[in-house]
Amino acid sequence: MSPDSSPSADLFGPGLVAFFTERHLATVTTLRADGSPHVVPVGVTLDPTTGMARVITSGTSAKARHVRAGQSRVAVCQVDGRCWATLEGTAVVRDDAASVADAEARYAARYQQPRVNPARVVLEISVDRVLGNAERWRAPAEEQR
Repeated sequence: MSPDSSPSADLFGPGLVAFFTERHLATVTTLRADGSPHVVPVGVTLDPTTGMARVITSGTSAKARHVRAGQSRVAVCQVDGRCWATLEGTAVVRDDAASVADAEARYAARYQQPRVNPARVVLEISVDRVLGNAERWRAPAEEQR
């Protein structure tokens, strides 16, 4: 574990964090009941201090239905040219007002204020694996290897 003792510090270096603060769309992959992937474009936010990624969506969306049905393993992938990162983890659906408002504020800070959606929920993804090269391509110059 890193000296800062944050449980997610080993997963989220400065290059990856920088990449997930830039304005890029991503895809989220959830699994259907038959195990086949369902991949759709989304906006995603990352909180590196908690290791949580968030996707706002309608409560009736396929991605929310898949997670509610027990297909909780998901992946979020973001690409910008040759720079990419995939966040894998376990998702839960949150529909309480506080969680939705928090996720909307995070989304607005990265993208823009989301449209009004009374059926909005949040996929909260506890990230346990990071793949990609964003750390190398987005790390501050003095930290690049």
